[in-house]
Formats: sequence, C-alpha cells, structure tokens
Amino acid sequence: MRLLILSACLPLVTPLLAADRPVDPTWLHKFLPDVPAAVVDAAGTGCRYKAVFGEGDANARILRGIVRFGEWLVDSGASCIPAVLPREEQIYLVLDGGGAVQYGSERVSVEKDDYMYVPPGVRSKVSNSSGAVLRVLVMGYRIPDDVKVSLPPGPQKANINEVKKQTVGGHPPSVLYQLLMGDTTSTRDRIAAAHVMTSLFTMVFEPGGTNAPHHHDTEEEIYLVLDGEGEMVAGGGMNGVEGRHPVKPGDAFFFRLNSTVGFYSSTAPGNKARILAVRSRYPFGRR
Repeated sequence: MRLLILSACLPLVTPLLAADRPVDPTWLHKFLPDVPAAVVDAAGTGCRYKAVFGEGDANARILRGIVRFGEWLVDSGASCIPAVLPREEQIYLVLDGGGAVQYGSERVSVEKDDYMYVPPGVRSKVSNSSGAVLRVLVMGYRIPDDVKVSLPPGPQKANINEVKKQTVGGHPPSVLYQLLMGDTTSTRDRIAAAHVMTSLFTMVFEPGGTNAPHHHDTEEEIYLVLDGEGEMVAGGGMNGVEGRHPVKPGDAFFFRLNSTVGFYSSTAPGNKARILAVRSRYPFGRR
C-alpha cells in the first residue's frame, strides 16, 4: 500500500522540485549602448569599462573559457594603468577613435578597425591620443594551466579593412567572411596567434542573406552586430530549432555549447548587415 501511495505522489513532487531548481540560460543578450560604463579602480583616471559578458557582469559564471567581453572607454589624453595577466590572452579591437597600445616595451599606434593580439604575461595598456573618446573592444580568454604558451615574435596587429572578403565552404554566397584571427595552427586567418580563442571574423550579409542556424559542440561564441538589421537566431524557439530575435547595431549575444545560433539579414533594400563573431574553446575537464 505504501508503494502505491508513493508512486501516486511522484507526479506532484517532480514539478515542485523542478520549479525550485535554477536553470542556466543557453544564451545571453546585451545591447551595448545600454550597458553602464563603470569606473574601475585599477584602470586609472579617464578609463571606464562596460562589462558586456564575463567579468563584471551578473551572469559571468555561465561563461567558461571566456573571461571577459567588454568595452574600454578612454577619455582624450587619458592612459589606463598597465596590466600583466599571466594566464589570460586578450584581443583588442578599436571601435572608434585613436591612440596607442603599450605592448611590453613597445608603443603600437592604433586607429579605428585596428585589432591586435596580447598574449598572457605581456605588460599592456591603452592610451588615447585623439580628441574624442577611444572605444576599444576587449576580449579575454582563460589559458588552462596545462597549455604551454608560445609568444609571437612581436606585436600582432592588423586592420579589418586590410582583410579580404571571401566565401567559406558550407556557407551560402549571400554572406562574405573576413578571417581576422585564429589560433597558432591557423593557415587561413590574417593573424595566427591565439591559444583558446579559435576564430575571430566578420560576416557581411547581402539583403536577405543568412548564416544558417547551427550549433557548436566544443566552442563558446559571441556575436556583436556592427551594422545593419536582421533577426538573430538564439536558442530554441517554439519549433524546438530556432528562436528569432530582431537586432540592430550594438546587439551582442553569447552562445553556450550546443545553443542554436544563426542570422537572417533584413531584406530591406540597401541593408548591409555586418557582424563580428568570435569563437573559443570550451575548457572540458580531463577524462
């Protein structure tokens, strides 16, 4: 009799337990202009930081290989305090303005659309020599203890506009890719230098173009809409495959492993959607 009573109660108990159990989202969204810029004590006067994803954001624990994805705002004439990060590689991308990046003992001038790789252990800082606010997108990745870091021979810098646009096998011709940076084994990217970050690239869409919905088994990914409009595919929708979300410049999305990701560019005449995408290895434990 007691067995019968227990089995009859299970359907009631299970929903209650499920309702109390927190479930992490499979993707995150931020609108860059709405993210508050905070003064960071260790940054220096005139330097503010927008924590889009990762460190400084309430959902930072959901990201695993990614330490940070955010924006430095450096006032005219200001210089941030130098930092040395022993087990974090970073990528800087200048969104607006001009200035310099201190790379070890070298000073590297940067301008809009420049991007560069900063390896772990290299002393670096950002300074602004222009008359406007310098906006720098910073992407940081955690280097596992068992990964041996190889330093490039010097600063690795390029400009997005120098990188050719091309189709990529398995993707429709309505989207062109600029392969900006890959890991140290890459033979196709403009810069091959990273260890955890595997691919930094832009996608340029014709009106009505698409990056077909898909997922990644071993990588986390972030999309930032730079230009144009369309619909971002993120996670599952009512059909279990895709949920579509209208987007505009400034929309940023983080995708966990196996989250559905894709994009449909608006069909409006003249719409030229452009997305910055960056993928990185997920730190799977040893088996």
